[in-house]
Amino acid sequence: MTLLSPAFTNGREIPAKYGCRGEDISIPLAFRDVPAGARSLALIMEDPDAPSGLFVHWVIFNMPADLGGLPEGIPPVPTLDLGIRQGVNDFGKIGYGGPCPPDRPHRYFLRLFALDVSLPLEPGTSRAQLLEAMQGHILAEATLMGIYAR
Repeated sequence: MTLLSPAFTNGREIPAKYGCRGEDISIPLAFRDVPAGARSLALIMEDPDAPSGLFVHWVIFNMPADLGGLPEGIPPVPTLDLGIRQGVNDFGKIGYGGPCPPDRPHRYFLRLFALDVSLPLEPGTSRAQLLEAMQGHILAEATLMGIYAR
């Protein structure tokens, strides 16, 4: 499975429009080679370089396995079309919260998971709750990393 973005290449800079210096809208993504047995997809965006430790920017789950990707600018609402649900980020809000490093360039990891189930979780789920619910159900994982400097 592969996770790509038309906005930036793995290991390169995330354009300003997707962070706090710009429009702070979600990054467009493409999902490739999702395993045949997948029933749903989940995605977590996190910053391991935050001064206080790991900082969560986006939790989104129950995406259909055949979705193919996400356009930019996913609205910050609990439930989207097709039963897609968004969790809470470390800004304390539902949906995407863009990169906004306080000190230096940070790495932002987008992790896509193919699951053999749809998860019985409510909107507003945390990263920790999502990871716990996914245990034993992950068929594949893909990662995309971008760098953002304020």
